[in-house]
Amino acid sequence: MQSVAAALDRLGELAASPTVARLAAAFDSSGHELALVGGPVRDAFLGRATNDLDFTTDASPDEILAIVKPIAEAHWDIGRAFGTIGAKVEGETVEITTYRADAYDGDSRKPEVVFGSSLEDDLTRRDFTVNSLALRLPKLELVDPSGGVEDLVAGVLRTPAAPEQSFGDDPLRMLRAARFASQLGFEVDGATRTAMGDLTPAIERISAERVRDELSKLLLTDAPRRGIRLLVESGLADRVLPELPALRLERDEHHRHKDVYEHSLTVLEQAIDYEKSRGELDSPDLVVRLAALLHDIGKPATRRYEPGGTVSFHHHDVVGAKLARKRLRALRFDNDTIAAVSRIIELHLRFFGYTDGAWSDSAVRRYVRDAGAQLERLHIVSRADVTTRNRRKADQLGFAYDDLEERIAVLAEEEELAAVRPDLDGQQIMAILGVQPGPLVGEAYKYLLEVRLDEGPIGADAATTRLREWWAQRGA
Repeated sequence: MQSVAAALDRLGELAASPTVARLAAAFDSSGHELALVGGPVRDAFLGRATNDLDFTTDASPDEILAIVKPIAEAHWDIGRAFGTIGAKVEGETVEITTYRADAYDGDSRKPEVVFGSSLEDDLTRRDFTVNSLALRLPKLELVDPSGGVEDLVAGVLRTPAAPEQSFGDDPLRMLRAARFASQLGFEVDGATRTAMGDLTPAIERISAERVRDELSKLLLTDAPRRGIRLLVESGLADRVLPELPALRLERDEHHRHKDVYEHSLTVLEQAIDYEKSRGELDSPDLVVRLAALLHDIGKPATRRYEPGGTVSFHHHDVVGAKLARKRLRALRFDNDTIAAVSRIIELHLRFFGYTDGAWSDSAVRRYVRDAGAQLERLHIVSRADVTTRNRRKADQLGFAYDDLEERIAVLAEEEELAAVRPDLDGQQIMAILGVQPGPLVGEAYKYLLEVRLDEGPIGADAATTRLREWWAQRGA
């Protein structure tokens, strides 16, 4: 947290930038108000980088367009129904929104859009006091009607209005509280926490797409544990991601199995560390984080108490993959994300067999083939899944995975492992067997692929011999 003077100096520098200065002059000369609002003002106080420029004004959407058209390289009105006009000015993308005073009617999933009449009213209808800050332009007047600066200093999330009213107006703000708690490292104040617990049923008024987007933003923060805990403790997770609180299994009296919920949060944190340190993926990576958080969601359904008091979770990987697909579909995730996350969950236990005995080259090839495009993500989640406090065991597993990755690299260099395919293609198979396109060609291709995985490249001549032998055994 910077001092108020330092923050105001930074805001002054931002206001003097070509984009902001040109917009401020255009609105001022047209007789309309303009203010920089929300995140950019908040982040100036926190010393954080400013990524987006959001403005608010008393001008209507039509008036905004008339003002920005002469000075913008491009403009768009996709958010016009909600009062928002986008534009590119001096090379920067900006959004300008008419003062708002809208609210939910208690049943609808979408707010009734009502334009407001003053900056102060617009700010007090926003989600949290720390986001209810504005800088009037061009006069550089800080507007803080709800004590947002004090809450920034205290590191507290609080709603400008009574939390019951704020969350009643837009229940998605309860999920946003979790996201900002993680993003900013702030605590949610007591009254706001209580309201989140009391109003959890209201989240069902929000569309699955909006819930999905907010959960994704939470997971993409640097430290999502705080926000996830808030969702679970408030009861919101029971409504939007019930598989997560279900991981809080009651431990047996002898403590024979670990707390799966806490384990999953630790795996998520470790996966984020690997995602960043390995540097093979664009970070943050939503697929990695979803797979890490959900990798054990099949455990509650598969828990069994075995003779002698041990606990087993047989096939929780397969069950978990199915549950993940179902939940992610309900949240309207795209098909590629659903397929990737469920595949990683399905395969996340495969590595642990590597320590039971050396894998053959065939087993390594199959591991790579089955992971496909998700191999690096599977590496990350499998490594992150080691949370034992037994240093010797953790080192043993780490060294084993190092060895596996080295073997994959060697085989990949020798055999172009990432594109494993038979030594004969479909056209060659049809020519050798004298058959037309159809299921038999697929069966032959699959047979030769198994040979390739078991033995590595054998060449076209040897593959032809093996194919004819297979064909003969079929009695063809």
